Amino acid sequence: MDLLHPQLAAFAAVLEEGSFENAARRLSVTPSAISQRLKALEDRLGQVLVVRQSPCRPTSAGERLLRRVRPMQTLEAEAIADFLPEEAKSAHARPITIAVNDDSLHTWFLPALAALHDSHGYLFDVRVDDQDYTLEHLRQGTVLGVISADRSPLQGCNVLPLGSMRYHAIASPAFVKRYFADGLNAASFGRAPLLVFSRKDELQWRFIRRVTRAKLSPPIHYLPTSTGFVDAAALGLGWCLAADVLAESALKDGRVALVDPDRWFDVPLYWHYVAVRSGTLQLLGEALRKAARSALHG
Repeated sequence: MDLLHPQLAAFAAVLEEGSFENAARRLSVTPSAISQRLKALEDRLGQVLVVRQSPCRPTSAGERLLRRVRPMQTLEAEAIADFLPEEAKSAHARPITIAVNDDSLHTWFLPALAALHDSHGYLFDVRVDDQDYTLEHLRQGTVLGVISADRSPLQGCNVLPLGSMRYHAIASPAFVKRYFADGLNAASFGRAPLLVFSRKDELQWRFIRRVTRAKLSPPIHYLPTSTGFVDAAALGLGWCLAADVLAESALKDGRVALVDPDRWFDVPLYWHYVAVRSGTLQLLGEALRKAARSALHG
């Protein structure tokens, strides 16, 4: 049972599934029906809402509408569960969309989702991005909430502080001896190979700027995996900043060492979510805050 207008349901499905064909399959109608509903909605609003490409993406007008529709879908599922308990399971079949940074995903984040799935049957659609960029997903309306390093709330959204993820500079013992025997300085940073998650990742550069203001161009490996960072450092590929909970085991068995035990970098994390009276989002926020206590620093 759907409470949302079929045109809005078709609009959301196209953007969630990426194509008219996939949206039609999910809604059990034909691609032609999806096209007609979306065209009728665009005619009613006088705006083009979807860029017809692969995958389909929202226009600026589509982003504004999607920011309204996402919370409506959550409230729809809650209303169906309240009034038609026998359909509660199917009502929760639409995944809750969240954007999160990779380090959180591989440390404290998944236990929160597992607890909610076990107790309420929620499904999740998780998007991964750098913690400095996840907020853009919420701004575009493609998710209901994000884990972000930005504390400033978007209009129409709430923010919940979670704690700080602590990062240490690590490398193999031989690497530390070879490149950092004289400590952290511009010369050592400039010649030591550096591991960077992606070109969005500013963490290592911020750490370097905290130690030295020199403009540096070290050799760089791009390695888009949080858990692989520790393994790569242990193999002597380079040095990196790794979350303490990810590096803990390798530090204990001596595969990696702290480049400087007296320096670390804390990144505060916040849960941003759409500001609607939703029991689902309230439970999600509580579960995230509880799980964050196991890995983040207050």
